[in-house]
Amino acid sequence: MFDVWAPKAKFVALSLDGQTLPMTFAGGGWWTAPADAAGTDYGYLIDDATTPVPDPRSRRQPDGVHGLSRIFSAADHGWGDEAWTGRQLAGGTIYELHIGTFTLEGTLDSAIERLDHLVELGIDFVEVLPVNGFNGTHNWGYDGVLWYTVQETYGGPAAYQRFVDACHQRGLAVIQDVVYNHLGPSGNYLPQFGPYLHEAAANTWGSSLNLDGEDSDEVRHYVIDNALMWLRDYHVDGLRLDAVHALEDHRAVHILEELSEEVDALSAHLGRPLSLIAESDLNDPRMIRPREAHGFGITAQWSDDFHHSVHVALTGETTGYYEDFESIEALATVLERGFFHARSLSTFRGRVHGRAIERETTPTWRLVVFSQDHDQIGNRAIGDRLSATLDENGLALAAVLTLTSPFTPMLFMGEEWGATTPWQFFTSHPEKDLGEATAKGRIAEFAKMGWDPSVVPDPQDPQTFANSKLDWSEPYPESATGDGGQHGRLLALYRELITLRRARPELTDPRFGQVTVEYDADARWLVLGRGHLVIALNLGDAPLDLELAGTLLLTTGSGVALDAHLSLPARTSAIVDTHGH
Repeated sequence: MFDVWAPKAKFVALSLDGQTLPMTFAGGGWWTAPADAAGTDYGYLIDDATTPVPDPRSRRQPDGVHGLSRIFSAADHGWGDEAWTGRQLAGGTIYELHIGTFTLEGTLDSAIERLDHLVELGIDFVEVLPVNGFNGTHNWGYDGVLWYTVQETYGGPAAYQRFVDACHQRGLAVIQDVVYNHLGPSGNYLPQFGPYLHEAAANTWGSSLNLDGEDSDEVRHYVIDNALMWLRDYHVDGLRLDAVHALEDHRAVHILEELSEEVDALSAHLGRPLSLIAESDLNDPRMIRPREAHGFGITAQWSDDFHHSVHVALTGETTGYYEDFESIEALATVLERGFFHARSLSTFRGRVHGRAIERETTPTWRLVVFSQDHDQIGNRAIGDRLSATLDENGLALAAVLTLTSPFTPMLFMGEEWGATTPWQFFTSHPEKDLGEATAKGRIAEFAKMGWDPSVVPDPQDPQTFANSKLDWSEPYPESATGDGGQHGRLLALYRELITLRRARPELTDPRFGQVTVEYDADARWLVLGRGHLVIALNLGDAPLDLELAGTLLLTTGSGVALDAHLSLPARTSAIVDTHGH
């Protein structure tokens, strides 16, 4: 029942409900407790330590990441999702949310109360930002240190099971965001147990994991066992893998390839699809190439190039990494080829970047795209959404581009009604020095983007967290004060677009060869062809007339007309069915 890997330790004891029980070395670096050991709250004492530390594989931390671990049995939950057979990623729409700010209460149970909104919107996958244990009361989740736990302020592991169960009973699949490239700055006791971290390698957020050095076999097991836990014990349908480009692994079989192999095996056993989605900064198609073709076999990967090209086309912002995407040509390239940077110069990086996707053999849905997400909003100086910059017409164009693209679309919570609340970077580090260092680090980062550091909110200020919570009276003003005008119209548009995406096979056709793009960079218009459907977008400030015949299925803005020619006022779009014309 109690065992722990501590290969360098000379002595390990189990602290169990106030008792101290010497453990026995079992070989391979593992220590085991006496066979009759039984209890609820426990920790481990290593060598001459006098204060017990949590179990690296702890399932519950009722008193936070510095406290004792508590026994939790995932098998005790009575699941109600027996009829759930899973959902393939192809053809789906993802909705990214953060438990702490999705609702005013910021808990898993309160999030359940808003799931019907996602069902009515037409969402297929709910992607949840990291929920594993972090120090403090609120955090984005990327400062997690106990990967096997569920944060207590969210409700703990039992609440997590209720959330996944509730999603499945509504037909919603769940993707859990997990972080394997680093650990948070407070509460990480792994180095006391063994060589979990890479002595010679580090990334932006701290020390890298020891994935290829001495004793790295067990570290890899630690990662893979965690991934399988979410999918098996918590019935999760997929994992979003954070910043995989920061995984230092020089083995012949990369940790991602090994992980995809194990997940495929579990999928076969469970009889339901299990997806792995990589956040990668590499623009490398090897990520999603099948293992038999010498790829990693990951189901899908994010395309930041899509976000950047859409953002620049709609806002005109060209500072920092947006510089290369100034022309409408960048957006056209991404829509046709998936990546913009494919062995081309990245000005921001100061070097050639990326590799072309094999479009003949790669389904388009293997790229996950978005006009907004937690990073691209939260890592701005003031955490401003597109709604702070764009009018209703501009927000509608973003919706059309994302939801009619050839790729797998993802929305960020509140985007569907043009939420006016920001989503800022917030922390609650109890250590004052750590909090101050975090704030200073943020300001330094923004210098590269040319943003004013004086406007950056203090991540440690509780109001920064409070400001980032969604205001549900915006889309549903009848329940409180609020103006549902623009919010209501945007929400109706998102619902209509997702309904159309489900109804028309052209919009989920996974073949790059079925995508055509015409554009005029100077006049700022773009026409996306998806089989019989034509998506025409006027991104400019002047009216546009295109020779086009067909049936008008959807328009944004006002004044759009179709009569052998399509008339598009400035900053509007239309979806036209050309079948039979």
